[in-house]
Order: sequence, then structure tokens, then C-alpha cells
Amino acid sequence: MVPDQDEVSLLVIVVDVNPIWWGQQAQREPEFNLSKCLDAVMVMANSHLVMTRTNKLAIIASHCQESHFLYPNKHWKAGDVAGDEVSSGSGDGKYELLSVANDLVAEEIRNLMVKGHQTDTLLAGSLAKALCSVYFCIIFVQMSVGIFGLIIYYILQVVKAAEDCALQYMNFMNVIFAAQKQNILIDACVLDSDSGLLQQACDITGGLYLKIPQKTALAQYLLWVFLPDADQRSQLVLPPSVHVDYRAACFCHRNLIEIGYVCSVCLSSKFYPASIFFYARGTAVKVIQYIFISTLPKQQIHMLLKY
Repeated sequence: MVPDQDEVSLLVIVVDVNPIWWGQQAQREPEFNLSKCLDAVMVMANSHLVMTRTNKLAIIASHCQESHFLYPNKHWKAGDVAGDEVSSGSGDGKYELLSVANDLVAEEIRNLMVKGHQTDTLLAGSLAKALCSVYFCIIFVQMSVGIFGLIIYYILQVVKAAEDCALQYMNFMNVIFAAQKQNILIDACVLDSDSGLLQQACDITGGLYLKIPQKTALAQYLLWVFLPDADQRSQLVLPPSVHVDYRAACFCHRNLIEIGYVCSVCLSSKFYPASIFFYARGTAVKVIQYIFISTLPKQQIHMLLKY
């Protein structure tokens, strides 16, 4: 089947490379480390590139200090992003674009993993950078090819390892709604514990969420579940959907809560009703719901009334 020259498919892969989590993972399960995970990711990336000549690829490492482009990076020429053939010293008959991509990713990840002292992965920032790469690809392809009627498909694939960070809840939700507005699918492949934020992202944007039962079979799950596009997925037998955790994070403590109290003016959710404020004619008025506070001990009631 000859591919339609007016269709471009962009796959943006966001890989969680939290050094603390991967260090602990190497001690728990030595057979599955960061190197094996990147090998599986590159199998999916290479498969996407060879499916159609017009396919595009971007890989972003979500670190605890920064969100870094593994491919393409600053050493990659602008013309190569458009899919031009590149020269390589490899003479084994391997497709040159795949060889260069593998070498660039390996070099960039070695330079990145020596950094980092924090524990939380900057996943929200990585997804925001992935959205920017989508917009850049749209503009670059249209300007370089000279065709403004192109049909561009784009999928954000997240490979999640570390725990969620409730402090990034607001930024994360802003990225999700921006992706939904642009019809961008967000897929999530979770390696460890379930991620409530990614469950919401996949459900809102129409993507797939999967917590893989065996980490060593990561490449098989990426090729089977996440490599097909949205049209092909409807013809496949995929894992069933999971229950979505739609808990929100309170503004005061940044904790995930099941029941929150929302301010009618600023729409911020609070953990305690006594911490809700609204402003009327420049005067701050404290709203206290005695129906809920009356069930608390007297000491906690006095502490709430003090603030």
C-alpha cells in the first residue's frame, strides 16, 4: 500500500528517567534497568520511522531537574528533521536514520543521568515541551514542504516510572486540556504504581492507559498496544480500560482529595472549609461551614477559627 504523501504522523515519546527511581529499580530487578527500557523505546521509535517515509519522531527525557530533548537535539541539523537521508559511517546495511537516532539518544542520556538531586520527575514540563514540538513540526513541515493542506497525526507517548507529584497538578491539567483542544492523543505506559494524573490525561484526550504486568516485556506492549494509530486501534483487541481516578489536588496542601470545598470566586479547591476565602468589595471574608467543623474536636475548631 502506497502511503498518502499528504499525511504526516508525528510520535513524541516522553521517557521518565528519574535517576533515583531507576537506581532503586536496578537493585530490585537487575534484569530490567534504564538501558533495557531505552532499548524497548528505541524499538518502538525505529518501527514508527520505518513504517512510512513521512513519519516524524521526537524523544524527550523527563528528568528531575529538566526536560531534555534526546532526539532531535541541538547537534541535529534542521534539514534532518524533515526526514532527509543522512550519512553515517555504518556499513552494515542498516537504515542510516535509525543508526543516527540510536547514537544520539545514547549520547544524550549518558550526559543527562549524571545530574539530579531532587526526587520528583518534571513530567508536566516534559509534556508541555512535547506540545511545543508538535506545533514546531506542523509549522516546519508546512514551510519546508510548501503544502498547507497536510493531514498531520500526532500522539504523545509517556513511559512513566516514578510516583506522581501533586505539586504539578495544575500545570499537568493545563497541558491535558491544551492537548484535548488540539486533538492530540496522550498514551501512558506505566511501569510501577498507577498514575491518577495520567489516567485523567488518557481519558480526556482519548488515549490509552496501561500498567504493564511484566516490565521485561515492555517492547512487546509498546509495539502491540501503543504503536498503532487511532484508526488501527479500533480493529485490534486491546487491554480493557481501567477505572479513572479523578481526584483533584487541594490548593492549600497539594494533596489528592476525594471531597473538596471550592471557592465560588476563584474556584480553588481547599481541604478544610475554614481555609476558603473570597473577596467582596476589597474585604476578605472567611467562609466557615459549621456543619462540617462541628464534628471536629474543640482544639481543632479553635485552630481553624484562629486563621
